[in-house]
Amino acid sequence: MLLLHGTGGDENDLVELGRALAPGASLLSPRGRVLERGMPRFFRRLAEGVFDLEDLRRRTAELAQFVREAADVYRFGGARIVAVGYSNGANIAAALLLLEPGVLAGAVLFHAMVPIVPQVVPDLSSTPVFLSGGRSDAMIPPRETERLAELLQGAGARLAVSWQPGGHSLTSDEVQAAREWLAKSGLLSE
Repeated sequence: MLLLHGTGGDENDLVELGRALAPGASLLSPRGRVLERGMPRFFRRLAEGVFDLEDLRRRTAELAQFVREAADVYRFGGARIVAVGYSNGANIAAALLLLEPGVLAGAVLFHAMVPIVPQVVPDLSSTPVFLSGGRSDAMIPPRETERLAELLQGAGARLAVSWQPGGHSLTSDEVQAAREWLAKSGLLSE
């Protein structure tokens, strides 16, 4: 599993989540290399909800290269990587799906929005994706999560969408729903 933290997090933030979602799975957890007011992120933004698309493209390509190199170094099949991201981490995971198809076997996206609309929408028909959001999320309004769902469905992703009534916080219900989805998805077999 590729664990991708939210703004202000680090490489340790999602380790327990990764263990809860897939006990026994190998975990790869990088720290975002962009600092915003001292808080790590995976790519720059120009304002709340407005992304620096040039930086996003560059950072997405860098992350894809990191995953490929890690697959070589640690001798795991690159085609078996499942991203688990929260907020900013979920957004770059979505960017990986859209801009670097084939790097991820699937993804769990907690509280994500459309990071970028690619010029050519990739074929994600063999890619399972779990997307969750909060109906009262002020940081990522539900309509933004719905837009991402529409984009992923348009690319053919095998999408499951889960809503919780709260805001931007990750809930135990979301984690449980993602865990159940992962168990059924076939992504963790072998």
